[in-house]
Amino acid sequence: MSRRFTENELEAYLDEALSPDEMAEIEKALRNQPQLARQLAAINGRRDAGMHTVGEIWRRHRVSCPTREQLGSFLLGALSTEQLDYVTFHVQTIGCRFCRANLEDLDRQQQEAADTTTSRRRKYLQSSAGYLRRKK
Repeated sequence: MSRRFTENELEAYLDEALSPDEMAEIEKALRNQPQLARQLAAINGRRDAGMHTVGEIWRRHRVSCPTREQLGSFLLGALSTEQLDYVTFHVQTIGCRFCRANLEDLDRQQQEAADTTTSRRRKYLQSSAGYLRRKK
């Protein structure tokens, strides 16, 4: 018996807003169920025709996602308690893949910047070591 997917699940699939396991499950079903592929094509056609619901617009434009600036402040611990609670809920409880990817990117950039700064300081010190004199 093949699993039936809801319209919301298929919408989320098109928006790439499902977990990797759920995405894989739908992709596998698409290979074996021509009617599911037709249903997905109909949803896509409705979207292309400009027939949108508030929920679709909300999801597509990621209205509930914090800005990249807010995510950066989250990493730095510079958010108010309310903002911190919201971002934590959004990323950890809801599990927004887009915001998680943004956080990982920001964290990586922060680490690279720290490594670059340390390396630059070491080079400055090494290049000027022979020019510095000790006071006697």
